[in-house]
Amino acid sequence: MEELKVGKVVICKQIETSENYEKFKKIINEKQINVLEISDGKKLNIEKDLYFDVIWPDNSNFIYENVLNNNSIVLKLYYNKFSILFTGDIEKIAEKAILQKYSDKLQMLNSTVLKVAHHGSKTSSIQEFLNKIKPQIALIGVGENNKFGHPNDDVINRLENLRHKNI
Repeated sequence: MEELKVGKVVICKQIETSENYEKFKKIINEKQINVLEISDGKKLNIEKDLYFDVIWPDNSNFIYENVLNNNSIVLKLYYNKFSILFTGDIEKIAEKAILQKYSDKLQMLNSTVLKVAHHGSKTSSIQEFLNKIKPQIALIGVGENNKFGHPNDDVINRLENLRHKNI
């Protein structure tokens, strides 16, 4: 935001602060950037046939374990019949909460593409969650030889299992 012109920032309610978050808010104020605070159930229209549904966080049901990760914004992008589920850094506790919250409308989680949560960390991507999303493609944002060892081999195996189920 210091280098680029930003018209609007989309965030969720924060229940924990940090030095970086305070710096972020300061830049927003200094540059008078519009802020849109979102939570589950909201729809963000971009243009005709292109929009996001906000899946998570649930402001009435915050997760206090690893607060920043488990209350990450989870968005589902729709473009005609194509969709991507962006899962932020949620972990299995949030994945289970999402499955429970949408238990009567699990088809809402089905997505063409899944951005795998938390860089493929061992704390995310439980098989039950992957089975409900049923992605054709899974993307993992991770650097080669990173210090965290991401993606985790178990996550890769779960994705492989999913691929074999969908063949």
